[in-house]
Amino acid sequence: MASNVSGTGSGTARSSPSTGTGTGTGIGIGIGSGWLVFAAVLMVFGGLMMLFQGIAAIAKDDVFVVTRHYVYQFDLTAWGWIHLILGVIIALVGVALLFTGATWARVAGVVLTGLAMLANFLWAPYAPLWAIVLIAINAFVIWALCAAPSPSER
Repeated sequence: MASNVSGTGSGTARSSPSTGTGTGTGIGIGIGSGWLVFAAVLMVFGGLMMLFQGIAAIAKDDVFVVTRHYVYQFDLTAWGWIHLILGVIIALVGVALLFTGATWARVAGVVLTGLAMLANFLWAPYAPLWAIVLIAINAFVIWALCAAPSPSER
């Protein structure tokens, strides 16, 4: 009885099973990390929330109650435009991250969500609960983008 242990047998070479480093066929990220998908979905969600927040501030700025003597007091319409533009950009980068998983989208996501955290901190006197929720969402996005494995680790 012949043994193929030494590798000199007449059988064909077997390839080892994939370790998950293939290209995958998913929503663009394919074999990407669940953290990237989590961050991308939260970016889209947070961006849309900021967009609606901006629309509310532009259209009906008399709805918001302004805290007196707030150090960072600005015009509500200006804040509305800032939130609207930042929300659209964050949502678009979130979509790009979801479909491509590109490194530039991860870096842009960290920078933009950091700016969104700052904008929501300054927005806190106008809508405190809303601002705190968005700050928390953006903190989770930054954490997920930094915790996701790099493309070389996938």
